[in-house]
Amino acid sequence: MIGPCDMETPALRKMKPSLRLVVIMAMVTAIFFFMFNLKNMQVPKMNMRQLRKPQNECSVTQPTPAPTETDDEIEDLFHKIDTLIPKVSIDNIKKATSAKDTKVTVVNPKDKYCVGDLLLVRVDAYDYSGAPKTYGGDYLRARIYSPDTNSSASGSIQDYNNGTYLVKFTLFWEGTVHISIVLMHPSEAVSALWRGRNQGFANIKYTGKFTSATSFVNSECGFHLDTQEEVCAYIDKRDKEAFYCIKPENYPCEALTHMNSINRDHSYLTEVEKRLLNRSNVGLEVSKPLKIVKVASCGRKLKEPTEKCSPGSYYPIPSGYFSYNVWRPIHCKMTQFTNNDTLKDFLKGKKLFLMGDSTVRQYIRHFAENIKIVDYFNHTEDEMQSWQKTLLAINLEKFIYVQWKKHTFPFVSKTFYSIKEDASMARQIDQIGGGENTIIVLTLGQHFRPFPFRTFIRSAINIQRAVARSLSEVHEPA
Repeated sequence: MIGPCDMETPALRKMKPSLRLVVIMAMVTAIFFFMFNLKNMQVPKMNMRQLRKPQNECSVTQPTPAPTETDDEIEDLFHKIDTLIPKVSIDNIKKATSAKDTKVTVVNPKDKYCVGDLLLVRVDAYDYSGAPKTYGGDYLRARIYSPDTNSSASGSIQDYNNGTYLVKFTLFWEGTVHISIVLMHPSEAVSALWRGRNQGFANIKYTGKFTSATSFVNSECGFHLDTQEEVCAYIDKRDKEAFYCIKPENYPCEALTHMNSINRDHSYLTEVEKRLLNRSNVGLEVSKPLKIVKVASCGRKLKEPTEKCSPGSYYPIPSGYFSYNVWRPIHCKMTQFTNNDTLKDFLKGKKLFLMGDSTVRQYIRHFAENIKIVDYFNHTEDEMQSWQKTLLAINLEKFIYVQWKKHTFPFVSKTFYSIKEDASMARQIDQIGGGENTIIVLTLGQHFRPFPFRTFIRSAINIQRAVARSLSEVHEPA
């Protein structure tokens, strides 16, 4: 994300005319060399506007990017999500939804069900005082499972917004099936989390390290700084993603090299809301009274999907189920890699780019450390301890290339990490050449949780547009 500023070159102006002419001629020669050899060079695909201007604009003020059509899109998406979140507040925890007092009932009880049948469960929410809830918004998780076969499936939940919910399960396999409905958060906690999240940036403190050849100094950074001091603003001109640091004395804005973050002793929640989010009140089972159900084949067999799973398709919940710990989609066919050789053959000649947080980083570690289909390239044990470091692994025999790289701000880590090679995920995608042998896997969300949701929406929109640009380049005729 941190790029060079638009700067004048006083050193060039101070040169003697003859020396200045030599330097300028060398620069022109280099430019013509690249122009005439461009066809023989492999360079990342990039919009020419990116070549003319730096990706990020640096300044020593704290400007807010000018409003754009993207801002209208962000507000529209935010409003649509906001209408789904309950707007409630309580001053007494007894008014919150209680997992113990909430009632669950099987709507269509049977002695025996058949494969493919629906199992319907009604949930009636009650608070700690035993009173029925009159509004919805509780965060429920519903699933069925059979430990003997490592089978499980999610249920779809319909919220009637009056304290009543209907859970629908599809019975995909035969045998004894357990029912689990968990109250992750009562609606009052959901409301508090949403309000607190969007209230400001004060929960996380960023510290940037500015370095020179002989010294360094730390300075406060963040998405918004409440200060009258001189500020370095790092703004992506195109995507309008912005980050700021208080400018240290005698250090230019370009000297920012490392970053870390810590949790502040700060909260937007009330004391009652904090109690709702105590670990003992999170993820409580409400379906304990429900008995195990028996499912028989009844001569039925689930219809196997014929179409191959493809990007851009939307599949309703449940989109599939686990059986013997293997995911089985019900709307499309998915390739199963049952052994390492099959996976290596699939990845042969391909470049796999993993972008995001530690969630997707597990893939490269699994490939290199567990199933050993690739080898790390020049990574020492000490370097592996710094989990934010870019990882590269290759297989020379199969020409497999795998890279993991973190996304940029917001990135939360107590230890300092280098940002010199950082770029937003949208910019990273822009710099990948693409093609049929390129695979990109993205994860986004975990590090965005402490920040207002609009920050996430902006990044998601920029990433979506970068993916669209990449796909359009792939399909353009040569």
